[in-house]
Amino acid sequence: MAELLVDFITSLDGYASAEGWPGWWGLEGPEYLAWLEASPEGGWTTLMGATTYRLMSQFAAAGEEGVDELTALPKVVFSSTLDEPLEWANTRLVREDPVGAVRSMKDDPDVPGLRTIGSLMLCRTLLEAGLVDRYRVVVFPVITGSTGRERIYDGYPDVGLEMVDARTFDGKIQLVEYVPTVLAGPPGA
Repeated sequence: MAELLVDFITSLDGYASAEGWPGWWGLEGPEYLAWLEASPEGGWTTLMGATTYRLMSQFAAAGEEGVDELTALPKVVFSSTLDEPLEWANTRLVREDPVGAVRSMKDDPDVPGLRTIGSLMLCRTLLEAGLVDRYRVVVFPVITGSTGRERIYDGYPDVGLEMVDARTFDGKIQLVEYVPTVLAGPPGA
């Protein structure tokens, strides 16, 4: 069965982006970029929603640095608002329920693995359905209290996390990986 990895990049205060800040909050360093390039999940199918697709495909069309690798990978976008043909190479549009579609992809022996990019609502839906095997959170050393946009965990259920990996890049960027378990409520309640 293929693993599903939810992959978030966040500020310390839990925002996925911030108004006026560049990608990676302008704090990416050589160790982090080298790790990204060598990532063992690099060939996995990338899952995303329509909002993330629109943003990332614009970056690809504009020739933004670092998007070429993603362009070459298989991608699936879940949307009822996009129409085919999609212009971003190697992207398949799925209009059906993401839970059923991802469950089928995980059971497909030809799928080496699945990962997400952005797509906060999609990630929450897949977690609630019990399909997420691992969470990877890369925390950049910035608090974006007044400019932060897209709080990652708003609307989430309670989730227990078992840490399976942690490391620091460039002396400032923290990566933590967890196996998630959706909880019925706080422990002991």
